[in-house]
Amino acid sequence: MLDTASHPITARWPAKFPDSIQLYSFPTPNGVKASIMLEETGLPYEAHKVTLSDTDVKSPAFLSLNPNNKIPAIIDPNGPDGQPLGLFESGAILVYLAEKSGMFLGQTQSDKYRVIQWVMFQMGGIGPMFGQLGYFHKFAGSEIPDPRPRERYVAEAKRLLNVLNQQLEGQDWIVGDYSIADIAIAPWLRGLEFYQAHELVGWEDYTNVVSYLDRFLDRPAVQKGLVTPPRD
Repeated sequence: MLDTASHPITARWPAKFPDSIQLYSFPTPNGVKASIMLEETGLPYEAHKVTLSDTDVKSPAFLSLNPNNKIPAIIDPNGPDGQPLGLFESGAILVYLAEKSGMFLGQTQSDKYRVIQWVMFQMGGIGPMFGQLGYFHKFAGSEIPDPRPRERYVAEAKRLLNVLNQQLEGQDWIVGDYSIADIAIAPWLRGLEFYQAHELVGWEDYTNVVSYLDRFLDRPAVQKGLVTPPRD
């Protein structure tokens, strides 16, 4: 059984409020999913900054909670069946917090699976494809002279944006009501600006997506979650 007080991660990132959910994260598109969800639900939590440097994410302390060395990760001292729970993978964290809080997972069982379907769409499509687009457009991959990798991910990003644009026709949120599907998807849409890829993908052509992201960013919990934990 996970012992929150003696868990190795707490030696490096000590808990001031050990009865609260412990969040280990950094404000990336994946990281802010967890902080936004925690802000939206009002569940008490304590945020610890885990940078993307190897000294943090590949440290023995962090690997003791997430062997995949990726943020975010959480420890809930009041997990299922009254036992503490350590959890990694942003999508799994969203589903867990939705079920724990009874929020943002739809009103019916059918809603629940439609919401989860779009969370999987983000995890299997938008996240990996947009991330590769960023790599080949803005970061080290941009130095590769062969244009085909970048063209591949530009085309796939456009396809995914078109899927979202169609899904959002006539509705404010991905699955009707605001849900964890939106908390999963919208931060990655915001990431296209960071990748300096708006012009590349024709961002303004996806009018439903543009207004959708604006609605998302207007939410107070989103604004707080986007800067939690602070970068500095």
